[in-house]
This record gives sequence, C-alpha cells and structure tokens, in this order.
Amino acid sequence: MPWLMEKSLIDYLKEIPDHRSPHGLRHPLWLVLLIIIMGMMSGYWGYRQLGRFVERHRRELINILQIPNARVPSYSAIRRVMVNLDYEKLQIVFNEWSKQYSVIPSNEWISLDGKSLKNTVSNYDQAQQNFINCVSAFSHQRRLVLGVKMMENKQESEIPVVRDLIELLDLTGVVFTFDALHCQKKIWQRSSIQGMTI
Repeated sequence: MPWLMEKSLIDYLKEIPDHRSPHGLRHPLWLVLLIIIMGMMSGYWGYRQLGRFVERHRRELINILQIPNARVPSYSAIRRVMVNLDYEKLQIVFNEWSKQYSVIPSNEWISLDGKSLKNTVSNYDQAQQNFINCVSAFSHQRRLVLGVKMMENKQESEIPVVRDLIELLDLTGVVFTFDALHCQKKIWQRSSIQGMTI
C-alpha cells in the first residue's frame, strides 16, 4: 500500500493563483499568505499590525521559512495581497487542509459566526456599502477553526451560508451555537440538513 503524506498548509496555499504582476515580485504568494495567517494567529490584525509582526519577528521568519536575501514582505506588500486576494479560493484550500485535523467526536460544541473583513469595504459612506464576510465554524474544546465560507454582504445573507457550512462539515452528534440571527425555526424547517434539533 503506498504511503500517503498529508499535505501541509503551505502545499495548499501554493494552489492559490497569484494574480500579481511578475515584474518586481519579491515573495511568492504562499509565503505572504502564511505570514499573514501566522500574524493573525498571534493577535495582529490589520495591515499595519501585520507589518509590525513581520518586523518584530524578522529573524525568526527568515530562518524558519528560509526567506532568500533576508528580505521579509513589507507592510505595502501585505496590503496589496490582502486587497486583491481570491478569498473564495483561500476558503476552499483552507477547508481542504483543515479536514485533516477536524475529526470531531460527538457532543462537542461548534460555534458558527460571521465577521466582516475591514479591508474589503467599498462605498463605506453610502447605502451601497459592501464588504466580504468570513463565516467560520469554531470548536470550543479544540480551539480550532474547522471550516470557513466567504460571502459578500450585498449578494447574500449569512443564514444560507451558515447552512452550507454545516453541510460541508458533515458532523454528527455535535452541538451548534449561533447568534440570534439564526434563531428562526421556520428557516431550519425548510433546511435539507438531517438530524437538526432546534
């Protein structure tokens, strides 16, 4: 039987297409994304805070990630990546990677909630305001994000996105928690999800 190696997060990040111009490109997309993820996991949110994270941990990042020429991504490079990122593709590869670590036993509590991504807001001062929302499923006991789905505020509601994420996770015997937006019994009565008790 052939030995199957689990794909690393880096392997998955390398699958995200890089739409940046190759002219003057200093860092591969996967490297910038990995540093952003590491920074956010360490509590650094926003472009400037992520820039501080890179400066504070410059030596460690260069050594561990073997960054050539000892040049870490700048604040502006991080910002450009986050502004132009294909979040839908990132969502897909993250969910594929996290499946390797999300064997969840019965009776665990899973929270589902959406958070807006500030760097995606457009027309912030108008009624046409739009932004990307990241809906995530979080395991309390494991302190682990099990899956995410992205949505545009103007195009769809968080309610069907949460249902889609639950179906994608395909968990049984767990307890899901939501905010008040989802506490409408008729919504779940129409759902195709089996075994849900409201």
